[in-house]
Amino acid sequence: MSNKFIKNFFLMSGSLLLLCTLAVVVFDPFFQYHKPLPGLKAVLTDKEYQCVGSLKTFDYDSVIAGSSVAENYYNDWFNQGFDCQVIKAIRSYGATADLCYFLDIAFEHQDLKYVFYNLDPSALVADPETTYALTGCPMYLYDDNYFNDIEYWLNKGVLFEKIPYLIANSLMGDYDENNSYNWAQWKEFNSDMVLGLYIRKPSVAEMKPENYYEELLGANLNLLTSRIAAHPETKFYIFIPPYSMMWWDNIYREGDTNAYLYNMQKAMETLLNYENVQLYYFQNDREVITNLENYMDILHFSPQINHEICDGLIQGTHLVTKDNYLENLEDMRLLADEIVRELIKPYEDIIKVDLYDH
Repeated sequence: MSNKFIKNFFLMSGSLLLLCTLAVVVFDPFFQYHKPLPGLKAVLTDKEYQCVGSLKTFDYDSVIAGSSVAENYYNDWFNQGFDCQVIKAIRSYGATADLCYFLDIAFEHQDLKYVFYNLDPSALVADPETTYALTGCPMYLYDDNYFNDIEYWLNKGVLFEKIPYLIANSLMGDYDENNSYNWAQWKEFNSDMVLGLYIRKPSVAEMKPENYYEELLGANLNLLTSRIAAHPETKFYIFIPPYSMMWWDNIYREGDTNAYLYNMQKAMETLLNYENVQLYYFQNDREVITNLENYMDILHFSPQINHEICDGLIQGTHLVTKDNYLENLEDMRLLADEIVRELIKPYEDIIKVDLYDH
């Protein structure tokens, strides 16, 4: 093999690698280096790969932070209702540490007017450590070290799938940027879906003490309130979403009802001490949570409910104050009891039972 051939081989190989890298940096489908090029849309469909980049490079002044139940908000509902420019910071698990990680990035790169924060009850008892590395997220996208971005630059999936997908959805498809990370268009929301997916424990566990999750609760509240306290110029709209009555049946059978209600009380008492927080509670919306046609499983609700929540934030309905938070929680306690005593009864012959529960 001649030296000329070897030289040409390395020259062509190097040129090919350079072209691949250049294509990724120019089109940048994960938005690590810049916002979309003129004429291209912000096609946001892969939250694990795109949330961090979009928070670093996009122009915005507000953030929707939350779990999978927050993915189906239409961004322009908030833009119009609050006169802001919002993007999403979504983590499927919605753990407090993960969402606070996103908030830190957002605050580092923008002056935020609003944070619309979806507070899931499970987030109050989650591990107060980030889960990105543990769950296999591409950590080379989560840091500011460009040297390890070679995994991005020379990625076959990025070159032959993600870049063409970005271009196609920008130039030929009907992709709506306000529907970032939205998954609802491929799902059905009705009682058949809920009942088909809910596997019920046949037994009822002993009810846990109210303070069972006290340590985790305190750690997660400290994570959230530290961000609230550090940014008094930002208004936090914190809202607790409405899970279906089947979710309440499930936590009753897990022995968690009293502990979860206690957690919510402590969270409310803590958050209501901050002047830059408005707190909204949707869990006790009887009309919503007892109508299984609103859900696809025991907690994921339809975009119509997302819209109603956003309207509630705009109009100030479901607002929790120091004067009414105990009343709201007592109402939820009574409703939770009614669910397991009466409202669940018509479904008991239909609900699937976990035959492997012991």
